[in-house]
Amino acid sequence: MIRYALHCDRNHEFESWFQSSSAYDSQVKRKLVTCPICGSAKVEKAIMAPRIVGKKGRGRAAPPPEPAATPAPEAAPSGPTSLLMAQEKELRSKLKELRDHIVKNADNVGERFANEARAMHYGDKEHRPIYGEASPEEAKSLIDEGIEVSPLPTLPEDRN
Repeated sequence: MIRYALHCDRNHEFESWFQSSSAYDSQVKRKLVTCPICGSAKVEKAIMAPRIVGKKGRGRAAPPPEPAATPAPEAAPSGPTSLLMAQEKELRSKLKELRDHIVKNADNVGERFANEARAMHYGDKEHRPIYGEASPEEAKSLIDEGIEVSPLPTLPEDRN
């Protein structure tokens, strides 16, 4: 994982983590990296000092560089961490809303999910919204047959 300090064309500064530098490049090219303050997709890497650990200080990273002094927008939460936390809360809320909508408006067919989905796909049963359980192998088999399926979003609080 790699963390980049970023800024948008309106000089809003924020941070984000990426699997690799090529993942960052790919996401920026597809306009998937946006400013959490204004939503601009015109995002660039900001200058960052690397964290280097010497032999004497193994296990201790150099202190992070001081951010450049720029005026903060009035309506924005304080700091990149607050922005990321706000984005995460919003995303979790939307995922919960999506899951709740599916549970409310679809039939739970449980372990019969793969068979029900196939029957509807091949015209043996009338199409209707369903959800249920399928093993990874069953899900892959459905996808290989051209049957559109996707997992219900699960949130950390669902596991507690």
